[in-house]
Amino acid sequence: MKHLSIDIETFSSEPIPKTGLYKYVQSRDFEVLLFAYSLDSGPVEIVDLAQGEELPAWVAQALFDSDYVKHAYNAAFEWYCLSKFCGRPLPIEQWRDTMLHGLYCGLTAGLDATGKALNLPADKQKMSVGKALIRYFCVPCNPTKANGGRTRNYPKHDPEKWALFKQYCQGDVTTEMEIDRRLSAFPVPEAIEKQWQTDLRINARGVAVDMELVQGALEIAGKTHDRLMQEAIGITGLQNPNSIAQLAKWLEETTGETLPDLRKDTVEQMLKTQAVTGSAERMLEIRQELGKTSTKKYNAIEAAVCADGRVRGLLQFYGANRTGRWAGRLVQVQNLARTYIDLKYLPMAREAVKKRDGEKLKVLFGSPMDTLSQLIRTSFIAGDGNVLVDADFSSIEARVIAWLAGEEWVLEVFRTHGKIYEATASQMFGVPIEKIKKGNPEYALRQRGKVATLALGYQGGVGALIQMGALNMGIPEEDLQDIVYRWREANKRIVDLWYRVEKAAVATIQTGKQTGVNGLLFTREFDMANGLDYMTITLPSQRKLYYAFPSLGTNQWDRPSINYRGVNQTTKRWESLETYGGKLVENVVQAIARDCLALTIEKLEAAGFPIVFHVHDEVVIDCPVSMANLDAVVRIMTEPIPWAQGLPLNADGWVGEFFRKD
Repeated sequence: MKHLSIDIETFSSEPIPKTGLYKYVQSRDFEVLLFAYSLDSGPVEIVDLAQGEELPAWVAQALFDSDYVKHAYNAAFEWYCLSKFCGRPLPIEQWRDTMLHGLYCGLTAGLDATGKALNLPADKQKMSVGKALIRYFCVPCNPTKANGGRTRNYPKHDPEKWALFKQYCQGDVTTEMEIDRRLSAFPVPEAIEKQWQTDLRINARGVAVDMELVQGALEIAGKTHDRLMQEAIGITGLQNPNSIAQLAKWLEETTGETLPDLRKDTVEQMLKTQAVTGSAERMLEIRQELGKTSTKKYNAIEAAVCADGRVRGLLQFYGANRTGRWAGRLVQVQNLARTYIDLKYLPMAREAVKKRDGEKLKVLFGSPMDTLSQLIRTSFIAGDGNVLVDADFSSIEARVIAWLAGEEWVLEVFRTHGKIYEATASQMFGVPIEKIKKGNPEYALRQRGKVATLALGYQGGVGALIQMGALNMGIPEEDLQDIVYRWREANKRIVDLWYRVEKAAVATIQTGKQTGVNGLLFTREFDMANGLDYMTITLPSQRKLYYAFPSLGTNQWDRPSINYRGVNQTTKRWESLETYGGKLVENVVQAIARDCLALTIEKLEAAGFPIVFHVHDEVVIDCPVSMANLDAVVRIMTEPIPWAQGLPLNADGWVGEFFRKD
């Protein structure tokens, strides 16, 4: 096989961070400006397409030739741009993504950031002027007297910058090749490459959106916002009542009390406990209404929708690089607001929005902003003549952790009646499960079983219960520690798994020896020539989780702490992170659940069910009515996993014209 490493620079008037790759490329003024390439790690050549040069004939042919493996960083970009450039789709299976290689190996996204994480020499990192050059040549410019009123900069407008830009493009190819070379001892498995290719097809397929609903929602939201702002100005006399500083000062002066903050949960709690009344109460209600940021997703849909009414590029493969799970992009389908409106009334609510009838919406459903927030899911619809088939795994993390730990009573629950919250409460409090049903006083225990199941599986304590909403459920704070104790007593094998996993990780880091735990394999892997050091965990699927530059320290309880280099999810920086047994178990369980979903996606696609997007453990299929067989989809999703014998899976779903949450 021959290897062709590629980097391109492009122009489009569409702002790619908002519109996404697909609308960016579909713009009428889209253009490939530069094409840099290297064959088999040879010298990097550059083709100046913007100034009339053409690709060498062999390169143009190689883009379709299976004898050439094409490599690029964030290869989805190069693949789609060059498909447009060539006038037909390039074969996806011939492409490899250097960004995926880095993410698979526990590194961060971004060519420059990855280079720094690997300590590449300065001349092999992206040039610092790169972003400025992209702004100059790749996006429209503002017309001014100085630039003669033009809206775009061409090479002729600054030949020196253009020459530098060509060097920058060539430098990217060099960096990409160096990243692949340094990571060559830790290859991406073929199965993961195939999943990436399937993901690319799903993202390119996109999902249809109801633009009539979206535009109606934006109009109602705008009018509601203006009305609430006028009311707020009338109540407070403030110039900008949406300003946190101004509103906080007004509330303190009005109520005579110092407010801790004006965050969403604080405002909600104050209104719930009636800590304020009168005009102050109304202002907090307005604050709550104006804070419905989820309605901004309508703006995101409008910005990203392509000319054919579909939104593409909603998923980022390997977006969570601790587990390999997908992440959301553009509209962020991973965190859409829940829909509480009864299914039978949803068509009525949607129709009112389409007709821009905000008053009807308010009379029938209350808060317009809250209703619009709930309807965002329904913006995603089936294509013409089609329906959506939606199915998701039920309680998959609870199933996986029980399977991994060998917590037999939990597995038996999932093999039979599936009432895990009732069964957990029964185990915790020694109450027959038959008594934990509606109408009996023992039914109150179900709430405790539920919050314990959701919060405590990964070594969480009282804080985890509070974060999961135990106090809001009416559970007294003084009872929380008892719930933790009882849950751990009922799930001793899961508790044992935390400590065995932590012990295995510590031993592997300390001694370098392989350690096995319940089908997991902990290994210390080195590539001394390239300065790479990992602790890896091989999953039952044979996929590996990578923890870069592992070391041992001492935690606040004077016990060994496990440290590694990774992306801090809060700061988004590459830095030293600390982990422990429960957290490692969480990583592993979510990774196994992800592998179950990935395998299911491959099987559904092979069976002719075209997936348009998926959310956590849920798939959304857009297909003709004649193919909309929910039973067939569920049957595929619940087939035994070859590498997870004994894992009891279950799935359920619905068929309908628009996306919703049952």
